[in-house]
Amino acid sequence: MNSGRPGIALVDPVPLFREGLQAVVRRTPGLHWLGATGQLHTAVRLHERLHPDVMLVDSVLDPQGHLATLLTETDPRLAVVSLVREPHRTAKYVRAALAAGVRGLVPRDGEIVEVIQAIMRSFHERIHLDPTLAPLAAGFTPTVEAGTRRSLSRREYEVLQLIADGLENQAVATELYVSVETVRTHVKNILRKLRARDRTHAVSLAYQSGLLTGNLRA
Repeated sequence: MNSGRPGIALVDPVPLFREGLQAVVRRTPGLHWLGATGQLHTAVRLHERLHPDVMLVDSVLDPQGHLATLLTETDPRLAVVSLVREPHRTAKYVRAALAAGVRGLVPRDGEIVEVIQAIMRSFHERIHLDPTLAPLAAGFTPTVEAGTRRSLSRREYEVLQLIADGLENQAVATELYVSVETVRTHVKNILRKLRARDRTHAVSLAYQSGLLTGNLRA
């Protein structure tokens, strides 16, 4: 989208919240609504298809910041805004989100004007911390904390999701329109980065770390 009218997308599991935010964005001058998804595993494809300038993500779907890292590493211009739920209003979460590349943090149950402000400031100023969350980021050093991450590439993440769904290499290759040999290479990289013994262990570690989450249906 052009810099004067940023395109907005949302990743949130609650249909009523998605519909409500859509209505608000559509009637807000200067913003352009692109679309939403209720499931983590379709968020990457949503981004690829719509190319939003700002993507809001429910903190319950990305508690460790893995999705934010994945998206911002391949699209540095993207401003990810975390909609922070009550259990995540902690220094640990806020620091992890910022280290992952999140540009804005705002309470998910905040006032509409606060969410809109988070969108606008995250896009135009590249950073926004709601006043209730800002103290939790005190002392944060992004270069140090971000350097501890060993993130998967976008394609590796997709392969991991399909493996978690029970697909074998041939089925993964068919789903992603790549060769079986390419899938094998991705699997090897996944095992190395996650320090996993095998595919089953990789999936288990991914769920434990929050890289993959439970099947949250819309």
